[in-house]
Amino acid sequence: MSTSAHYAVGIDLGTTNSVLSYVDLQEAEQAALHVLPIPQLFAPGVVDSKPQLPSFLYQAHAAELAPGDRVLPWTAQPPALVGEIARHLGAKSSLRLVSSAKSWLCHAGVDCRSAILPLQAPEEVARISPLQTAMHYLEHLRDAWNAAFPAAPLTGQPLTITVPASFDPAARELTVEAARSVGLGHAVLLEEPQAALYSWIQTCGDWRDQVGVGDVILVVDVGGGTTDLSLIAVSEEDGNLVLQRIAIGDHILLGGDNMDLALAYTLKTRLEAEGRRLENWQVQALTHGCRDAKEKLLADADLNEVPVVVPNRGSQLIGGILRTALTRADLDRVLLDGFFPYLPIDQRPMAQTRAGLTTLSLPYAQDARITCHLAAFLSRQSGATDGSTAQTFARPSAVLLNGGVFKAGMLAERLLDVLNRWLQADGAAEARLLRGADLDLAVARGAAYYGYVRLGHGVRIRGGTAAAYYVGVESAMPAVPGFAPPLQALCIAPFGMEEGDSAALPPYEFGLVVGEPVRFRFFASTTRRDDAVGALLEHWAAGELEELDEIAVTLPVGQHRAGEVVPVNLAATYTEVGTLQMDAIATGGAGRWKVELSVRQQDTAAPV
Repeated sequence: MSTSAHYAVGIDLGTTNSVLSYVDLQEAEQAALHVLPIPQLFAPGVVDSKPQLPSFLYQAHAAELAPGDRVLPWTAQPPALVGEIARHLGAKSSLRLVSSAKSWLCHAGVDCRSAILPLQAPEEVARISPLQTAMHYLEHLRDAWNAAFPAAPLTGQPLTITVPASFDPAARELTVEAARSVGLGHAVLLEEPQAALYSWIQTCGDWRDQVGVGDVILVVDVGGGTTDLSLIAVSEEDGNLVLQRIAIGDHILLGGDNMDLALAYTLKTRLEAEGRRLENWQVQALTHGCRDAKEKLLADADLNEVPVVVPNRGSQLIGGILRTALTRADLDRVLLDGFFPYLPIDQRPMAQTRAGLTTLSLPYAQDARITCHLAAFLSRQSGATDGSTAQTFARPSAVLLNGGVFKAGMLAERLLDVLNRWLQADGAAEARLLRGADLDLAVARGAAYYGYVRLGHGVRIRGGTAAAYYVGVESAMPAVPGFAPPLQALCIAPFGMEEGDSAALPPYEFGLVVGEPVRFRFFASTTRRDDAVGALLEHWAAGELEELDEIAVTLPVGQHRAGEVVPVNLAATYTEVGTLQMDAIATGGAGRWKVELSVRQQDTAAPV
């Protein structure tokens, strides 16, 4: 990256929309945040600009568009149809539409490099991998930037790409790989709730008037496909306010997409009550129609209903379509009661028994109640705020909302009301809503501001690893029928380990098998905050450690023989882009192997 960079750039690579924001580094100390209008196709041959690039990709039929229909300002033949045109065409032919690619990046059950999307598409529809889809979005954003700033190409500007706080190491690495594939390998990653808070800090200007020492800020980020929960503490250092992220929630595949689907099934039930049975492909089209109708209702308080049409193959209906409408009453009933119900703090998400056979899909949350997931998160993090377990749940004093879902004021009010009922029942003060948040563009704006902060300006939120990480160590013992060898968990990265830091473990010596297939087991904990590097756990409570996907590799032999057990010491590094790697270093200096907690399929490890 050039040392004479002119801009700090942030990209929100969202599930439903992607946004590009920037700070002009040549401006005054209080640099303004700008959002780049993104040129894109709105219809065949029609180019316009809007602040958001819808995160949709359409696999058009070879004869569906003429050559001149695809022209963009920077190319006559874009490699993929993304953005508004993809969303528009996909509403009519949903089996050719790729959506929620970001959510697939964190799906441990699939190879994200394989062409699997769109799901359930017929054979004649070309398929694409989640990784390649993310690359196309980034490619479009890169080209839009370069067209707007030809003298300052994106490859030469500090770049931050946001990811959900709950993204596992593999999903983070896949995001980095997608950026690297389009020439943006210098990008760093930032958690979305932190980005939202950075945006709020820069936008509201008087943030120190709204929070003070001792405050705990709950960030609730409900996007198109995910719900992210974080706690950020406000403390003091040398007379200055300091912000530190102290807890994150699980990766919850629950958001605006689920709400659109719930609305679609509401209208589907209504249509079927009228004797109009829908096929699966029509339900997908109905879901896209409900998304558009919902956004119109939320944008205009005077609207009471919005027509929704569904394509139909039959010829008996006029125009070949089914007609219905989404009403404001539907929004109130389905969204409030279905996703933000009142419930006690000890309520936990339901885990339904799953069928033995199921279609391939994303691992969606089985319980749609966002307030229930919030109750579980706050209860699990009961010791996050004061280090003790005297409280039954973590008690935030302020709330920052993010995500287009909360443009519906009724949802924001309901969430705050539910939280404050819990706090009142526990004898705590009510939490206040932080004002001045930009629900649609905050994440990209905050990412740009973070790039500005990394250059030594503004206020930096301390983050580091959102969990403590462990590697499994198998004890050597004689074979005992019916019993596996005992497993210990060695902490290789503590909670809050900063990006760019390395940690040498205490001089434990382990045996590393080279030249034949082996497996590494890794674990993470979002609740064990006091484990230091080198802590060796023999026992842990249920739910304290979550096992990550194991890594199966064949380590190169180097100077050793296949099957040899090489004495090694271990070290860990939390990289600048937010991925974790473990190094095994031969005690005699005759070899060093790197194992990254970032690869699910075709895992590899290499000598360094």
